[in-house]
Amino acid sequence: MTLAQALAAAAQLGLARLDAQLLLLQVLGRPDGDRAWLLAHDTEPLDGRQQREFTLLCTRRAGGEPLAYIAGRKEFFGLPLAVDARVLVPRPDTETLVEWALQVLAPLAAPRVVDLGTGSGAIALALKHRRPDARVTATDRSAGALEVAAANARALGVPVAFQQGDWLAGMDGRFDLVVSNPPYVAAGDPHLPALAHEPAAALVAGPDGLADIRTIVRQAPARLAPSGWLLLEHGHDQAAAVRALLADAGFAQVASRRDLAGIERCSGGRWLELG
Repeated sequence: MTLAQALAAAAQLGLARLDAQLLLLQVLGRPDGDRAWLLAHDTEPLDGRQQREFTLLCTRRAGGEPLAYIAGRKEFFGLPLAVDARVLVPRPDTETLVEWALQVLAPLAAPRVVDLGTGSGAIALALKHRRPDARVTATDRSAGALEVAAANARALGVPVAFQQGDWLAGMDGRFDLVVSNPPYVAAGDPHLPALAHEPAAALVAGPDGLADIRTIVRQAPARLAPSGWLLLEHGHDQAAAVRALLADAGFAQVASRRDLAGIERCSGGRWLELG
């Protein structure tokens, strides 16, 4: 079987060409950027082991398993992160949240930051990488997720403090920024079957998807420094509801930010009271 024939076989399984190319490069031990190399060498053969491995990977992908789990990695905000089924795959949309967080931190020296529900550590590591002076803590309910995040921190040489916990419960002190990409999918959402390979506990948050966001908004004032910010990612149709929760809780400067697709992807507010 040649490289061209392998890609044709993947297409017959229903794989997108890009996915098939990336899987084939993985089997060949070549970097993801070598797609042009595949075209220039499409008559080269795969050996028996490579054929079997490629077929297995394509079968997994055709079954809906995320490409990032199969590859074991995903880039986020320029950082290569290891990922597996213990954590959600970091999405490019979440970079909108990181960009907003960096903006609110810009005027502050050595800000104290906490990332709630850190998963792979994507947000916490991106913030600490861009702001080495920040004191960043990352929490998660899942011990498995914290293992993944801590391993990413070690691999990148980015020092973040990790703590197992339920949102802000049990946290000490006050933070200049509380940031989170919490679960926000409603139970029974028709899109959930397509996400079956990712951890449900990191996706689903009650009948309307807002249960965890309500908890964080309720807990945050006691843990925010004066003029501190709470920034939250949420679903494509939840911005108005999240802004209302923030306003009702007493936050000021409540606003939302749009992702590259123009969707209101995250909302936040500033805590101006001493609490």
